[in-house]
Amino acid sequence: MLLGSGELGKEFVIAAQRLGQHVIAVDSYNDAPAQQVADEREVINMLDGSALDAIVAKHCPDLVVPEIEAIRTERFYVYEKQGVQVVPSARAANFTMNRKAIRDLAAKELGLRTAKYAYATTPEEFKKAVSEIGIPCVVKPLMSSSGKGQSVIKTEADIEKSWNYAMAGSRGDLMEVIVEQFVKFNSEITLLTITQKNGPTLFCPPIGHRQERGDYQESWQPHPMSDAHIKEAQDMAGKVTGALTGAGIWGVEFFLADEGVYFSELSPRPHDTGMVTLAGTLNLNEFELHLRAVLGLPIPVITLERAGASAVVLASQEGTPEISGVDAALAEEKSDVRVFGKPTTRPYRRMAVALSYDVPGSDVKKLVEKAKAAAAKIKVH
Repeated sequence: MLLGSGELGKEFVIAAQRLGQHVIAVDSYNDAPAQQVADEREVINMLDGSALDAIVAKHCPDLVVPEIEAIRTERFYVYEKQGVQVVPSARAANFTMNRKAIRDLAAKELGLRTAKYAYATTPEEFKKAVSEIGIPCVVKPLMSSSGKGQSVIKTEADIEKSWNYAMAGSRGDLMEVIVEQFVKFNSEITLLTITQKNGPTLFCPPIGHRQERGDYQESWQPHPMSDAHIKEAQDMAGKVTGALTGAGIWGVEFFLADEGVYFSELSPRPHDTGMVTLAGTLNLNEFELHLRAVLGLPIPVITLERAGASAVVLASQEGTPEISGVDAALAEEKSDVRVFGKPTTRPYRRMAVALSYDVPGSDVKKLVEKAKAAAAKIKVH
């Protein structure tokens, strides 16, 4: 049972069905991308614990695989006691759906290097937190996804606006924000980390990415990093995923600064920046790796097969989408496209992704420009 049926879930369902799995795709609206390729579907509010319990009882899934944050995750502990495997685990899902729990685990319990931070639940607490952390600072809702509600405070005039934006972008019923020190970083990376039931923790080559409005715009693999920084990131990722327990893929995000690597956050599932693996950068893409890990199937080796890049295609307004320009995007050599099939649009909603690739060792900056050029040819009307 897949809880959340977006574009990442769609690719996971495709991978699962190739290995003979029966998938029930759940979302809050009908005809979500993963529902279009799944065996069965359910449409519920996943923050309604009773509705969630009802469909679990109805279908009796062997595995529950969360794809989004807005889920009544405390129910997962009950499902585990009933013999259902929760991916990666009930503990992991509960911690990582809330930025407060995961940041405190990383910084206070595990001692990882993180940006200085504070929490706030009221406008008054928020102003105090901003004063403590200092301007500039980054503001994020404790529960959100794809950058919703995230902003940077650059002057005092931004404080009230950032608070209102964070509240509007919060998912679920948790109205609290984290205020973070603005780290002067050189780049941001995602380290896809795979924890296994019967094997060592594995790491993919680092993925670089660029964000706007807290949401990724382009990603590339591999991201050039020193061996020392790769080792530092792997050590941190291994500690935090080990503490959370369970089997599956994790998108662990880091800032790379002159003084070293800063832990940022993590997702206990395939990561949006990891869509670059659909360009064939690895011998197994992130969705296939996730599936093998959750099913307890062997992953003998992860190899870098190509250099690759991805660039998103965004909608600009609300409506029913018509997509054009795919033919122009595909006319470029060593390029590919994934159109997600979302039934409605809204400003900045991710509707498709363009991919580019070449032999290992190719200039990833050029591949990013190539992917951006392909994405620019695709229009969402």
